[in-house]
Amino acid sequence: MQAPKLQTLFLSLGSNLGNREENLNQAIQLIRQNISTNLSISNIYETEPWGNLNQAGFLNLILKIENSSLLPHEVLEKIQKIEIELGRVRVEKWGERCIDIDIIYFNDLVLEDTQLVIPHPFVQERKFVLVPLADVAPDWVHPVLQKTTLQMLQDCPDGGWIKVYAGL
Repeated sequence: MQAPKLQTLFLSLGSNLGNREENLNQAIQLIRQNISTNLSISNIYETEPWGNLNQAGFLNLILKIENSSLLPHEVLEKIQKIEIELGRVRVEKWGERCIDIDIIYFNDLVLEDTQLVIPHPFVQERKFVLVPLADVAPDWVHPVLQKTTLQMLQDCPDGGWIKVYAGL
């Protein structure tokens, strides 16, 4: 029997409710337990909300996960369970949340179905994704746009503020 192909995927984590730093730390621990222990973690960034500006700022980071044997929909199911476990309630699009976990890339896969779109459809428009992504994968090439993370960051139209989070 052939071993499953090991995947490289990128997850974006964000939090703007409660103890944002602790929410991210708990999510990382649950991802280690449920998806893979082989993680590279970007710096944490404090960022302006995107989409709905009438809310508190976010803490955001990117996880680069290597050696996962899970398939895309399996990862989606696991991150949705982690969000629920940490208290995420989906009230409004782009609203406040204690934790938000999105799949940004899954190898060089291009996928679009009713549950999941990979690569994430807004990656090139969001500094809160591109800046931490540049920490762990500056030369990663978007499989559709054929641009590196750094090229997309240079072209990014997002005018929101972003700064390295210094902690409490």
